[in-house]
Amino acid sequence: MSKLTRIATPLIAVAMMSSTPFLALAQTTPQTQNSATQDWNSPPAGTEQAQAYKDGIQAAQLDTAARRKIDPKTSHLYLHPPVKGNAKDAYRNSFEAGYQAAVKHGSPS
Repeated sequence: MSKLTRIATPLIAVAMMSSTPFLALAQTTPQTQNSATQDWNSPPAGTEQAQAYKDGIQAAQLDTAARRKIDPKTSHLYLHPPVKGNAKDAYRNSFEAGYQAAVKHGSPS
Protein backbone atom coordinates (compact mmCIF):
# COMPACT_ATOMS: atom_id res chain seq x y z
CA MET A 1 0.00 0.00 0.00
CA SER A 2 2.83 2.43 0.75
CA LYS A 3 4.22 1.90 -2.77
CA LEU A 4 0.85 2.91 -4.27
CA THR A 5 0.73 6.00 -2.07
CA ARG A 6 4.26 7.04 -3.13
CA ILE A 7 3.24 6.86 -6.81
CA ALA A 8 -0.30 8.24 -6.60
CA THR A 9 0.42 11.31 -4.44
CA PRO A 10 2.82 13.03 -6.89
CA LEU A 11 0.51 12.20 -9.81
CA ILE A 12 -2.45 13.81 -8.08
CA ALA A 13 -0.36 16.89 -7.26
CA VAL A 14 0.77 17.25 -10.90
CA ALA A 15 -2.80 16.84 -12.15
CA MET A 16 -4.06 19.52 -9.77
CA MET A 17 -1.32 22.00 -10.70
CA SER A 18 -1.74 21.52 -14.45
CA SER A 19 -5.49 22.23 -14.36
CA THR A 20 -5.11 25.69 -12.80
CA PRO A 21 -4.35 27.59 -16.06
CA PHE A 22 -7.40 26.04 -17.70
CA LEU A 23 -9.62 27.16 -14.84
CA ALA A 24 -8.24 30.69 -15.01
CA LEU A 25 -8.85 30.83 -18.77
CA ALA A 26 -12.40 29.57 -18.34
CA GLN A 27 -13.14 32.29 -15.81
CA THR A 28 -11.96 35.16 -18.02
CA THR A 29 -13.55 34.13 -21.33
CA PRO A 30 -17.24 34.88 -20.54
CA GLN A 31 -16.43 38.45 -19.50
CA THR A 32 -14.96 39.28 -22.90
CA GLN A 33 -17.92 37.67 -24.64
CA ASN A 34 -20.38 39.63 -22.50
CA SER A 35 -18.71 42.95 -23.34
CA ALA A 36 -18.91 42.16 -27.06
CA THR A 37 -22.55 41.21 -26.61
CA GLN A 38 -23.32 44.44 -24.82
CA ASP A 39 -21.84 46.52 -27.63
CA TRP A 40 -24.31 45.45 -30.31
CA ASN A 41 -27.11 44.69 -27.89
CA SER A 42 -27.23 48.15 -26.33
CA PRO A 43 -29.92 50.35 -27.88
CA PRO A 44 -29.37 53.96 -28.95
CA ALA A 45 -30.33 56.83 -26.68
CA GLY A 46 -33.97 57.86 -26.49
CA THR A 47 -36.91 55.95 -25.12
CA GLU A 48 -38.72 55.25 -28.35
CA GLN A 49 -35.54 54.42 -30.26
CA ALA A 50 -34.37 52.12 -27.45
CA GLN A 51 -37.69 50.28 -27.46
CA ALA A 52 -37.65 50.04 -31.26
CA TYR A 53 -34.11 48.63 -31.19
CA LYS A 54 -35.13 46.01 -28.60
CA ASP A 55 -38.25 45.20 -30.63
CA GLY A 56 -36.05 44.67 -33.68
CA ILE A 57 -33.80 42.28 -31.78
CA GLN A 58 -36.80 40.31 -30.52
CA ALA A 59 -38.38 40.19 -33.98
CA ALA A 60 -35.15 38.83 -35.47
CA GLN A 61 -34.94 36.18 -32.76
CA LEU A 62 -38.56 35.15 -33.35
CA ASP A 63 -38.12 35.06 -37.13
CA THR A 64 -35.00 32.95 -36.76
CA ALA A 65 -36.66 30.55 -34.32
CA ALA A 66 -39.75 30.20 -36.52
CA ARG A 67 -37.57 29.84 -39.64
CA ARG A 68 -39.32 32.74 -41.34
CA LYS A 69 -37.81 35.00 -43.96
CA ILE A 70 -35.11 37.19 -42.40
CA ASP A 71 -36.28 40.65 -43.39
CA PRO A 72 -37.11 43.44 -40.96
CA LYS A 73 -39.47 45.11 -43.43
CA THR A 74 -41.88 42.16 -43.31
CA SER A 75 -42.26 42.33 -39.54
CA HIS A 76 -45.58 43.45 -38.09
CA LEU A 77 -43.96 46.09 -35.88
CA TYR A 78 -42.06 47.54 -38.83
CA LEU A 79 -45.20 47.76 -40.93
CA HIS A 80 -47.37 49.01 -38.06
CA PRO A 81 -45.13 50.84 -35.56
CA PRO A 82 -46.69 51.49 -32.14
CA VAL A 83 -45.96 55.23 -32.40
CA LYS A 84 -47.75 58.10 -34.12
CA GLY A 85 -46.88 60.80 -36.59
CA ASN A 86 -43.31 61.72 -37.40
CA ALA A 87 -41.93 59.20 -34.89
CA LYS A 88 -42.77 56.29 -37.23
CA ASP A 89 -39.68 56.80 -39.40
CA ALA A 90 -37.36 57.02 -36.38
CA TYR A 91 -38.96 53.90 -34.89
CA ARG A 92 -38.54 51.99 -38.15
CA ASN A 93 -34.88 53.01 -38.47
CA SER A 94 -34.08 51.88 -34.92
CA PHE A 95 -36.14 48.72 -35.36
CA GLU A 96 -34.24 47.83 -38.52
CA ALA A 97 -30.88 48.56 -36.84
CA GLY A 98 -31.73 46.23 -33.94
CA TYR A 99 -33.00 43.56 -36.30
CA GLN A 100 -29.87 43.68 -38.46
CA ALA A 101 -27.60 43.64 -35.39
CA ALA A 102 -29.32 40.54 -34.04
CA VAL A 103 -29.08 38.78 -37.40
CA LYS A 104 -25.43 39.74 -37.80
CA HIS A 105 -24.51 38.42 -34.36
CA GLY A 106 -26.74 35.36 -34.54
CA SER A 107 -28.43 36.18 -31.29
CA PRO A 108 -30.01 33.01 -29.88
CA SER A 109 -31.73 34.75 -27.01
